[in-house]
Amino acid sequence: MNPIEERLLHLTRRSVLGDISRGIGSIALGSLLHPELASASATMLPGFPHFAPKAKRVLCLFQSGGMSHVDLFDDKPMLHKHAGKEIPPSVKGTQRLTGMTSGQSAYPVVPPLKGGKLCGKSGTWISDLLPHMQTIADDICVVKTLNTEAINHDPGITFMNTGSQLPGYASMGAWVIYGLGTENASLPAFIAMVSQGTGKNPGQPIFSRLWGSGFLPSSHQGVGLRPGRNPVLYLENPPGVERDQRRAMLDDLAKLNHLRAAELEDPETLTRIQAYEMAFKMQTSVPDLTDISSESKDTLEAYGPDVHKPGSYAANCLLARRLLERDVRFVQLFHRGWDQHIAIARQLPNQCHDIDQPTTALIKDLKQRGLLKDTLVVFATEFGRTVFSQGKLDDPAMGRDHHGRCFSIWLAGGGVQPGITYGATDDFCYNIAENPVHIRDLHATILHCLGIDHTRFTHKFRGLNVRLTGVEESHVVKGILA
Repeated sequence: MNPIEERLLHLTRRSVLGDISRGIGSIALGSLLHPELASASATMLPGFPHFAPKAKRVLCLFQSGGMSHVDLFDDKPMLHKHAGKEIPPSVKGTQRLTGMTSGQSAYPVVPPLKGGKLCGKSGTWISDLLPHMQTIADDICVVKTLNTEAINHDPGITFMNTGSQLPGYASMGAWVIYGLGTENASLPAFIAMVSQGTGKNPGQPIFSRLWGSGFLPSSHQGVGLRPGRNPVLYLENPPGVERDQRRAMLDDLAKLNHLRAAELEDPETLTRIQAYEMAFKMQTSVPDLTDISSESKDTLEAYGPDVHKPGSYAANCLLARRLLERDVRFVQLFHRGWDQHIAIARQLPNQCHDIDQPTTALIKDLKQRGLLKDTLVVFATEFGRTVFSQGKLDDPAMGRDHHGRCFSIWLAGGGVQPGITYGATDDFCYNIAENPVHIRDLHATILHCLGIDHTRFTHKFRGLNVRLTGVEESHVVKGILA
């Protein structure tokens, strides 16, 4: 008899499961003994990246609440000429308004709250509310024509971060980690941090699903870092438990979980093993990450006085740089407080002060260390603000409502042309005049910079090949690529 056929005849279910469990155990043991073998190349999907990437990692600076493009990046002469007058019906059109302004009897135009200037060789207009950011105009690419169908915060924030207005979908960072893996075996591949601004307080709520894995394996979800002594909950050993005891316990637990994985064939069991191992490594890597005592005085001063306040935007910016230089693949900062429906004249300057110096210092720091060239930085928000007032003109309580028809973001670093402006709005900053960029186009472009073709990057979910960019038509914005 053929020896292969003879062996198959003698195979039992018990022996097959035993071989599987031993195989899985060997892989796990190998990864523990030789962690360098479990690097990015081992965790990337087969065939990834699709082509040579310009960026190795992503930093997303998400300004939560709807940052005003009118006040910060998109001034027009017509706004000053038409100040206080009704926005022309031909400009306003019939687009949907929120319930906060749909019942107003008048929609007077409000020009930018403060002046600005054309900055850098490119002549990019940036508000005087952002004096530090004006100095990096030649390092950033301002996109003035981002647009979204979302008109309220939760759908808008969810859309920007997951590619869908509905909760339950995988976040940008989870998609990137799913495709490209990580290059640091001692820190999570995707880390998120949240800070509260001094504009609107409290700002819009930020939910952990914005860095969740959705329908992707849970090992790809982001890990939230908290301010203070315990950046990650339950990371420290209980009193009386030494590190070698924890190591022995995890080894025994891993053996039991491998047996369970072989029995049930549930990939989440293997994910649990990976989570335990990562937590063990983070007991030493996280304290090293958050200890900024080695940073120079000049560096700390560059980020501003708030850098010493745990959980502040400035402190999170510095931690972001420390994560990126440790090759964490995706880092995301959420800064709340940009929802200026009321008292915009007071709230907006405060909110700009929070982020202006630290953001600028971060870009300069990355550039000085040689990290900006292969780090894609995305400075974004969920939508813009209306050019007309919410409430009575010249009232201290006046603000601006949501506006998704067009708004401004900027990008910098790996794969993006520096010092340019892309797209144009009309004379009232209300509609797109040329080169529209939908949120899906932004996602396609981010993936492209990482060497990923968004049309070929799918995951089977509910019988569909789901993409970050959805099923609607989307394209890479080639006009901003380096």
